[in-house]
Order: sequence, then structure tokens, then C-alpha cells
Amino acid sequence: MTALHGRKASPDLPRWVPDAARHYLAHTETGLSIRALARASDCHPSTVLRQVRRFEGRRDDPLIDAALRALSAQVTAQSLTMKEKFEAMNIQCLKSETHPSQALTQARIDQEAKRILRRLCEQGAVLAVAREMETSVVVRVTPEGEQVRTAVVEREIAQAMALKEWITCPEPDGRIARYYISNLGRSALRRLTAADENRASGFAERNADPDGDAGWDIAAIEGAARPPYRTYATESPLVGLARRKDRDGKPFLARDLVAVGERLREDYELVVVGMGSIESWEGFMTGDAPAVSADCPKGAVAAHARVKDALADLGPGLGDVALRCCCFLEGLEQTEKTMGWSARSGKIVLRIALQRLKRHYAETQGRFGPMIG
Repeated sequence: MTALHGRKASPDLPRWVPDAARHYLAHTETGLSIRALARASDCHPSTVLRQVRRFEGRRDDPLIDAALRALSAQVTAQSLTMKEKFEAMNIQCLKSETHPSQALTQARIDQEAKRILRRLCEQGAVLAVAREMETSVVVRVTPEGEQVRTAVVEREIAQAMALKEWITCPEPDGRIARYYISNLGRSALRRLTAADENRASGFAERNADPDGDAGWDIAAIEGAARPPYRTYATESPLVGLARRKDRDGKPFLARDLVAVGERLREDYELVVVGMGSIESWEGFMTGDAPAVSADCPKGAVAAHARVKDALADLGPGLGDVALRCCCFLEGLEQTEKTMGWSARSGKIVLRIALQRLKRHYAETQGRFGPMIG
């Protein structure tokens, strides 16, 4: 969009911005009246008024306030008529997504949200946001009161999720704000999971990117082949085993074993997000991992190497159970059935695999491993 009635319109709002936030910014930044917005959106003025008041009340949330301030900088206050202003915001947002400098797209938000929301579904998980930090982290509190980091979240992704009301912060006034997954977030996770399963099963049609990026195909971006596993469980099998007690009354999986399993899963997710799904992960156990493309992100390439080395060290058997339970989040019963093992033997093999994995990380990367993010 280069001009409207002879006047240039600069990029305003990306398409992923919710309608309620769009109405709030149009009213506060460009001066459009509630009735003008209602007419343009074909809804009742009271609906727009409630949206505007609600977002004004949510400005105490640090993520929402930062997101609205960033979006406000994109909104121009040109001397157009009321209708021209609102049309420019809606028409231009369809064009701005194809601009090479617009990195935050709906496809990227959805891809990251699948990783983050399923982590927030775990018991005791919160998204911790420090006001002075550029990245946020998802931490899970164990029954013993210890905190385990399970994911790193970019600030702009966290802002978009808060703006979409996928996460909520009951007490936003502290130096560290704690966000929990909302009902809308759980619904979004189910929707994204179902979309992935439909694509893997061949039910989904080849549609254009939801951002309006011509020629983009989401299946091609994520990889044509996907592992035949449901990888979006609400809880890792390791967490369930950590709650169980052995004969001595101690946790069946100690905290350090759960931590190394989560470490492997984090690298796996970095590979999937940065490189797309791998057609066959079994090659990682035998040293025949697929080659890495030169245009892959550096973080994904490094994670690919770490996963390859770890699974090759474990080898077939131990590597299979670690990959299925830690990365694919496959249940132990399904793993035992697939591998042909006897019932209730999977948890023993998994514990041995994690002990071996812990030794591998200690010998190759040190206690804490490389910094991610």
C-alpha cells in the first residue's frame, strides 16, 4: 500500500495483532472515535468501548504495556479522514507482513507458542519475566520447592502471547512478573496441535501462510515429514516418574536426572524450530544424522551437534528410550510396546539412559553446558 487518495500510508500494524488491540491503538493513537471504529468493523459501539477500556486497564501488565508501546510507534497520525485512517491500518497490515524487516509473523508466533505453551501446561510451571532482561524463562517448581528451567522465551514472543491473552499475570507489579497459561492459551495449544496432526495425516489442504505471505507453505517451512508421534503432551514422562517413590521412599528419578532429560529435550526443540522436523531420528544413534544446511541458524546447528553426540553415545536402546520419552514425550507403555520390551521395564531402562546421559554431559560440556538464548 503506497497511497490512499494521493497520500502515502506507512506500515501500521501486523496482521497477528488482535482486533481488540487494533481498536485500542486506533482510538488512542489516531484519534478515531468509538462509533467510527464500530462502523468500520461492523459491530456495536459498546463492544469497541469495552475493548478499549479493557486494554487501558491491562497496561499495568509489563508485557502488554511494552507490546502496545512498540505497536504505537508503528501507527502513523497522518491527516486522513476517519475512514481513511482505519482503512489504511487494515489494508497496510496485510502488506507489512511481506516486508523483509517484519520478523514477527503469525507463523513464527504459532511455532514458538507450541513449544512454550506445552511447557506452561506442566504442573508448577510459570513464565518468569524480569523487567531488565531481554529474554524470559519458563521454570517449573518441583514438589521439593526447587526450580527447574525448561524453556527460554524471546521477549517479543512473550509480548505477543500476552497480547493474545494466551498467558496471564495475576500480580504484575513485582520486579519479576510471573505468567500462567490461560484458558485461551490451552485452547490455542489444542488448535495448533490439531493443525499439526492434520498436516501429518494429510487432511489439511495446502493453504497460504496465515500472515498473507504469498508463496509460503507452513508444511514446507516445518519440514515435509514429521515424526509419527504426538509430541505435545501436557507433561513430560520424566515429571511423572520424578513424583513416584522407590522402595526407600526417594524419588524414582532424582532432580539431576530430570534436568539432563530436559536438557536433551531443549536441544531437540531448538533443532525442530530452527531446522524443521527430521525425517528419521534413528540415524542419530548410529552416527548417520542428516546433514545440516548452510542457511540454518547457528543455535539450531549447535543443538543438532549436541543431540547427535548425545544419542550416538547412548547408542540404540538407551538412545531410543531417551529420544522417545524425553523429546517425543511418548509414554512409557507405548515405548515398551514399540521396542518390544516387557511391561514396567521401560522406567528402569530410562533411568539407566539418563544416568549415562548425565555422564556424557559432564564429560563433554561440563556441569551446566553451553548458554542458550
